[in-house]
Amino acid sequence: MAFDNLTAKLQNVFKNLRSKGRLTEEDVKAALKEVKIALLEADVNFKVVKSFVKDVQEKAVGQDVLNSLTPGQMVIKYVNEEMVSLMGGEAVELKLQPSDEITVIMMCGLQGAGKTTAIAKLAGQLKSKGRRPLLAACDIYRPAAIDQLQKNGDKQGVPVFSMGTNHKPSDIVKAAYEHAGKNGNNVLIIDTAGRLHIDEDMMNELKEIKECITVNQTVLVVDAMTGQDAVNVSSSFDEKLGIDGVILTKLDGDTRGGAALSIRAVTGKPILYAGTGEKLTDLEQFYPDRMASRILGMGDILSLIEKAEAEIDEDKAKEMEKKFRKAEFDFNDYLEQMQQMKKMGGLSSILSMMPGMNLPSGIDIDDSALAKVEAIIFSMTKDERSRPNILNPSRKQRIAKGAGVDISDVNRLVKQFEQGKKMMKQMSGMMSGKKAKRGLFGKMPFGM
Repeated sequence: MAFDNLTAKLQNVFKNLRSKGRLTEEDVKAALKEVKIALLEADVNFKVVKSFVKDVQEKAVGQDVLNSLTPGQMVIKYVNEEMVSLMGGEAVELKLQPSDEITVIMMCGLQGAGKTTAIAKLAGQLKSKGRRPLLAACDIYRPAAIDQLQKNGDKQGVPVFSMGTNHKPSDIVKAAYEHAGKNGNNVLIIDTAGRLHIDEDMMNELKEIKECITVNQTVLVVDAMTGQDAVNVSSSFDEKLGIDGVILTKLDGDTRGGAALSIRAVTGKPILYAGTGEKLTDLEQFYPDRMASRILGMGDILSLIEKAEAEIDEDKAKEMEKKFRKAEFDFNDYLEQMQQMKKMGGLSSILSMMPGMNLPSGIDIDDSALAKVEAIIFSMTKDERSRPNILNPSRKQRIAKGAGVDISDVNRLVKQFEQGKKMMKQMSGMMSGKKAKRGLFGKMPFGM
């Protein structure tokens, strides 16, 4: 996640606060100085940082905090509250017209921000909520953009309206709107041309589109990896064009992430969605409270549950839970659980949302290791997968050869599998006679 370094540094500050017991005003100021440095290093706007630290300090040096039984936790509480406030306080929904009308959404942004992919992701989200989107290909300068939009539209099962590269974007939009009306589409999403930088031609083209049709929502797509440039771009687009919100892409990348903490405070415009991966399902509604919780290393259980509910079949989950309780699972179940984790973004993505599970800076979970495990299981026969107890040395040797791995890798997997089964038998015994609690336990892959 973009905030890994920031999270690690803030957690060190909070650890020191908790360990002190009673705090002095100097302790709080010293801690907030460290917070200030960490935020600046994460590329948060310096004016935003200055205001943030000032607001927290005013609350945190009060006598009710310094004299409380848990002053360190009180300071952390205020940091969390101010961070949520900084990002807008509450989630902001994309405003849509009633379903019997056409909502026109114009998407804009610079080249390389991931606009065309973000459009397909957004279309998929709206379709899953019962809307009938149509994508309008208006980037007439990049034939590859039209091709990319059509391919992604096909993957999402969303139609794309295109007139090629020989018509003005405003004419394409008018024709697309008519097409949407005739074909029952109630959301028209316009893919506009980007530039390497903001220029007059681009802005005039976008203004021309807004003049020829009523645009209900103007959404800017910005790249989180560009840091403060993302904030500057947002400000410029809002001043020249007027935007209603932002989609922040590549928030999963190797970046400092300061844009997420600065955009709302600097521009006054909300972040609507965050792109968290390359798959067309990797687009999350932006919740300031959940994001603050993740940044501070407190996890994001609500988003994790939502992701699990979206990706995991409920009937399969119930069936798997029964096997879990009886410790009757086999390698087929093991494989299915791994594939479910991959759908949810991989183990590293899941761990980033678990409270207290953030990894030390510089340590990564190698999700590619899962591919090796998959190869080993795929090299087993159906009988071997369903009856792991028949795996003798000669069978393991054949499996290793088929998977292109060392025999020690096969032995390690089998040992881990047996240990997991043994642990689940013990857990099943501990839970017998007690009322089973569903919730996250019933929705998450037991293989975790």
